[in-house]
Amino acid sequence: MSAATYTVNGMTCGHCVSSVKEEVSEVAGVTSVEVDLATGLLTVGSDAPVDAELISAAVKEAGYELVGRS
Repeated sequence: MSAATYTVNGMTCGHCVSSVKEEVSEVAGVTSVEVDLATGLLTVGSDAPVDAELISAAVKEAGYELVGRS
């Protein structure tokens, strides 16, 4: 199991969190998605590392911006 943490910019409500979770969960290989609205942290679980560009594209599709990786 692999986990990666990213920072998402622009989320302001529960709907924002839901949108990000929905889009990121559709990325091939992703097994879990946790989003913390207060900190903007996105934690992605997967069986093998997932390309950060795919995560970034999914976040962008949800209408937000991936601004960093922890």
